[in-house]
Amino acid sequence: MRSLEQFKINLKGLTEDETPLEYELDDDFFQLLESDMVQGGSLHVSGSIRKASGFFKLHLHSVGAVRIPCDRCLDLMDQPVEADLSLMVKLGSEYTEDDDLVTVAETDPVLSTAWFIYESVVLAVPIQHVHQLGGCNDAMMRMLSEHSAARSSDADAKKTDPRWDALKGLLIDD
Repeated sequence: MRSLEQFKINLKGLTEDETPLEYELDDDFFQLLESDMVQGGSLHVSGSIRKASGFFKLHLHSVGAVRIPCDRCLDLMDQPVEADLSLMVKLGSEYTEDDDLVTVAETDPVLSTAWFIYESVVLAVPIQHVHQLGGCNDAMMRMLSEHSAARSSDADAKKTDPRWDALKGLLIDD
């Protein structure tokens, strides 16, 4: 298993030129971050960091797929994702994060991009993630169908209270 050392950038070692960055994210990356939502994946991350007067501009673009549980059947599925990350980084007295501005302590001028990349990828995952039609686990779908049918028939069987029916007659139609 690899480490997250490759995602660390020594800011004091950068020149005024644009420094290209390339990363390949795989299952090991998500295991190292102990991710609950994302179980694995395969992504290519490319971008650059540029030193300007008093700050640094970091731009990264991630494209690939992550392995996440299906909301419907709970089996793992591959979800295509594409994410962009832009950060302004400056050196200061202590480490802080404010929106898109990260301040790195001058005493330890190393920026770790691993967590920022992970967050941008997770934010690119759609809220609802389900297999394509017919891709879900058949046994789970049968069980879901059985339980859903039982609930809906119970709701249909309930009759309204006659006292409420009498009150409905008092409503004024416009």
